[in-house]
Amino acid sequence: MIRLLIADDHPVVRAGLRAVLESEPDFAIVAEAATAERAVELAAEPGVDVVLMDLQFGPGSAMNGAQATAAITARPGAPRVLVVTTYDSDADTLPALEAGATGYLLKDAPPEELAQAVRAAAAGRSALAPSVADRLLERMRTPSAALSARETEVLGLVADGLTNQQVSQRLHLSQATVKSHLVHVYTKLGVDSRTAAVREARRRGLIR
Repeated sequence: MIRLLIADDHPVVRAGLRAVLESEPDFAIVAEAATAERAVELAAEPGVDVVLMDLQFGPGSAMNGAQATAAITARPGAPRVLVVTTYDSDADTLPALEAGATGYLLKDAPPEELAQAVRAAAAGRSALAPSVADRLLERMRTPSAALSARETEVLGLVADGLTNQQVSQRLHLSQATVKSHLVHVYTKLGVDSRTAAVREARRRGLIR
């Protein structure tokens, strides 16, 4: 049996995932978590093989899914983490994969695809949503044009309306470093302004 922990702040989503996964003869739902912190606690206990992790939790959770994934996978003998979320931008996928997620799936995936991803994760194999896999391949083909994780983070905050000064304070960077990141972003995206950079990045699926 593959023993599963479902981590999502929405009860309806947890119930839906449970209903789908419990129909598989080799799956057993052993725990549920409504916060990222609780997921980290439960994943540290024996008897969990795969954690199905959402990326965004409500105000009751100080951690996000990527941070929880990093905390879980840092432990020896940790369960695998399969991200199951609605977000597929680079701003979401890169931090999660860098945190140690074995797979990344979208919540609109067919039930059979979800089951296959869980089995792949349990076996230590990668399972990626097609849109995520396509963009990762594109990053590999044209690395010079791909935004780094930090550049993506900076641009995401700019898209949220933060000034350079606010971005520098949020990320604990100097304003000169923030400006340097934005210059690199403009060059890679072929634009010459913050507004154009945000628009182009959204068109390419780099930020939400």
